[in-house]
Amino acid sequence: MVFGVAAYVLWGLFPLYWPLLKPANAVEILAHRIMWSLVAVAAILAAGRNWAWIRTLDRRRLGLLALASVLISANWGTYIFAVNTGKTIEASLGYFINPLISILFGVVIFRERLRPWQWAAVGFGTAAVAVLTVDYGRLPYIALILATSFGVYGLLKKFADMPSAESLAVETTVMFVPALAASVVMQVNGSAAFGHHGPGNVALLAAAGIVTAVPLLLFNASAVRVPMSTLGLLQYLAPVLQFLIGLLVQHEAMPASRWAGFFLVWTALLILTADGLLTGRRTRRIARQAAGTPDPVAEPAA
Repeated sequence: MVFGVAAYVLWGLFPLYWPLLKPANAVEILAHRIMWSLVAVAAILAAGRNWAWIRTLDRRRLGLLALASVLISANWGTYIFAVNTGKTIEASLGYFINPLISILFGVVIFRERLRPWQWAAVGFGTAAVAVLTVDYGRLPYIALILATSFGVYGLLKKFADMPSAESLAVETTVMFVPALAASVVMQVNGSAAFGHHGPGNVALLAAAGIVTAVPLLLFNASAVRVPMSTLGLLQYLAPVLQFLIGLLVQHEAMPASRWAGFFLVWTALLILTADGLLTGRRTRRIARQAAGTPDPVAEPAA
């Protein structure tokens, strides 16, 4: 539980980190995040002498992870751009609506049938996007890009079926050459910050790899020990912290219409969470009854 909380809290605090890397722009920060993440995860895998997984990389799995690497790079770049241009609250919205995007994928791709309360949650989420579109005067494109790219990324990772650290190693390897090329071009044309703004800036850009790898390892440590229902609740810690940072630290505007949109999203998430918990409890009770095990709720106190 501690590992899981730590992972999501660190992810939630990312909006405080990326502005420290200025005057590097979003593209340069993304390039260094990819390159240094590969260095960090390779060091971690080397320390554990964990290389046997390489033999499981067939053409299908490699193709899925290559597509995933493009999507997560787009996700990272959009998020860094949002945070460093004063749109942290809109970025947090993307991760609030991500569970709703996952539900839609389940319906469209896996032909899943939604329960009535799940449909209600999707309805509230759709209404929220409509309200926020009117508020912003445009679609909340940053939130939609973040939610959709991360949702499809998760889908590809599900099909690839590879642990997160090993998967990150493949993904950053695929994107390493484009990231290195972008970094070299910026150095040549004089727009790069790396190496031109003191050792502190160099250290912060290089630390992007550790900042990426550490919460991932904490999440992995939690995922193998904590029920998925608990992790599902913990995931809201990150966007809540991002929202609070945007509101209280970066002082982003929140007019009444924007609050209305976010309240609709939060209502959708409350419905979704309550429905998931009740459905899980009902499923476990039916399983216990089928196995002939007494329901602990119905047992008298000792």
